Amino acid sequence: MSKIGKKPDFRQAKQFSQLSENDGFSCNDGKTFNLAATLKLSMKLVSYLNEEREQLGVLVNDIIYDMEVLHPDLPNSMNMFLNYWEESFPVAQAGELMLREGTRTSNKGIPLKDVQLLAPVPLPASCRDGYAFRQHVAAARRNRKVEMIPEFDQYPIFYFTNHHSITGPGDIRCMPDHFEKLDFELEAAIVICKHGRNIKAAEADEYIGGLMIMNDLSARRLQMEEMLLNLGPAKGKDFSTVIGPWLVTLDELQAFEVAPKENHTGTAWNLRMQCWVNGKQVSDGNVRDMDWTFAEIIERASYGVDLYPGDVIGSGTVGTGCFLELNGSGKLQDPNYPEQWLQANDVVEMEIDGLGKLSNTIVAEETDWSILKLKK
Repeated sequence: MSKIGKKPDFRQAKQFSQLSENDGFSCNDGKTFNLAATLKLSMKLVSYLNEEREQLGVLVNDIIYDMEVLHPDLPNSMNMFLNYWEESFPVAQAGELMLREGTRTSNKGIPLKDVQLLAPVPLPASCRDGYAFRQHVAAARRNRKVEMIPEFDQYPIFYFTNHHSITGPGDIRCMPDHFEKLDFELEAAIVICKHGRNIKAAEADEYIGGLMIMNDLSARRLQMEEMLLNLGPAKGKDFSTVIGPWLVTLDELQAFEVAPKENHTGTAWNLRMQCWVNGKQVSDGNVRDMDWTFAEIIERASYGVDLYPGDVIGSGTVGTGCFLELNGSGKLQDPNYPEQWLQANDVVEMEIDGLGKLSNTIVAEETDWSILKLKK
């Protein structure tokens, strides 16, 4: 476990975390709840701006309640909550259930529409992005008139992106060179909730705190130029990776669980993935189409390496999930197909069943500075 701050002392709340699944717990009005029923519920964890600082809360019926409403000793930031997940999560679940059922009431809730949401994990310990959807990889290679690479089916891969450029809903600031073929990428993402090393795929789902939407913004000209040197992607993707709008714990997604693809290990989810640009739908896929599961990506990522609470891992782009693929497919059918790329003031909306809708507006920085023009 990462040593971040003082470990929460729940004192009276230990009655929740120490119960067995067959035990119950009582509320102030004497009503008793069964812990097994509680653990079947999920939470939507949100991070938002509160007096210029990050605040963690839970979303219940479009109302956000700070963690102190659930219990005064719960961590008030996502970073702390993840680092003490095994102690904090059951206590938070119990408090959230009381609010949802109306057994506990509070006048401290804030309407969702009145807050500025941050990334659910505002300060991730790291950010990896996978390459899990065969449909996307095959289409991109077909569009370049090259054969499908057989190594895709042999092992899952990922790259590290800039975890300091993680953002949530709202404006995305872009420099002039980013607009040289600026692209979105529709993905799902997970966050690690406990420390692990050399994690086998069969146990890896236990390390997943929840799912969220990811938009891996990509400046394609910068990306393609640097990858000519067989390094990257780096500069073409380091300016913004969006996650949000909240983190959904796995409990709520149990009804959507499906078997992984043949000869694969880990949980898959039947969750439709869609993207709109300026109100026009451009992408349509499903999380279940991941050929490599998050569990398998965790297994490879953790081989000889420590994973820590707060590490974010993206799925990679779903099929039809970016303009690069869509433009290539269009030109394959019609050489005169007009390419489409993101422009200033465009609104990108992504939705995944059960995970919410993530909305961003592309904003141009007020400068003409270009590193592309510095090429020798």
